[in-house]
Amino acid sequence: MKNMGSHAANRWRVEAGRCDLTRGERPAPRPVAVAAQPQDVVVDAARSALVIVDMQNDFCARGGYLDHRGIDITPDRAPIEPLRALVPVLRAQDVPIVWLNWGVRRDLLNIHPSLLHAHTQDGSGAGLGERIPGGAEILLKGSWGAQIVDELNPGEQDIHVTKHRFSGFWDTELDSILRNMGRTTLFFAGVNADQCVMTTLEDASFLGYDVLMLRDCVGTTSPAYCMQATEYNVKLLYGFMTDSKALVAGLESAP
Repeated sequence: MKNMGSHAANRWRVEAGRCDLTRGERPAPRPVAVAAQPQDVVVDAARSALVIVDMQNDFCARGGYLDHRGIDITPDRAPIEPLRALVPVLRAQDVPIVWLNWGVRRDLLNIHPSLLHAHTQDGSGAGLGERIPGGAEILLKGSWGAQIVDELNPGEQDIHVTKHRFSGFWDTELDSILRNMGRTTLFFAGVNADQCVMTTLEDASFLGYDVLMLRDCVGTTSPAYCMQATEYNVKLLYGFMTDSKALVAGLESAP
């Protein structure tokens, strides 16, 4: 009998004259209690994934897009150390790590005017796909600016998804990948918390995923009230706020 499917959570068993569609190899639940707001939660580690959004040079490194614009990137670098501690723990627990990053086409044929305007509102500076003076092309797929910051080291088993909208679910393979792996609970990290992280989290909620934002693993260069509103709305409308320490504590105390 042959296994037919790229992941054990969604796999047929096929032989001559018979197809087994029961997907009997789905992993057993692994309940993990996590302190969170507005309520504590119990998640299934066997059906969870970490989605890390836009921890890229253009947002988090000297010489990148935001730094070139004179924006203080310190808040966008704040998630680096918590993620350096969290990611190996999740890998050891077989929780998938999904790196969700900007990467635009050189011809920008799938980028509409309003998205271009968002990155250079008066048209005077470099915009998406254009080269920063003395630097790389902004968020161009394959460019230095679109690369994950050096301090974070994706593993060979990690998953990479490229996006070209603020939300990582729009016109990408993210939803198909997560569903094929049988993942229903998503932990969110990355930058900017009130922009790409939030829009992706919102779309995940709309698609039926359980969503949790890791407060110490997100950052934003927006004013403080934007982060306050983000936390408020996550807890009120979409899911839960927690942090990496609470998640690790839950994993370590799980039976």
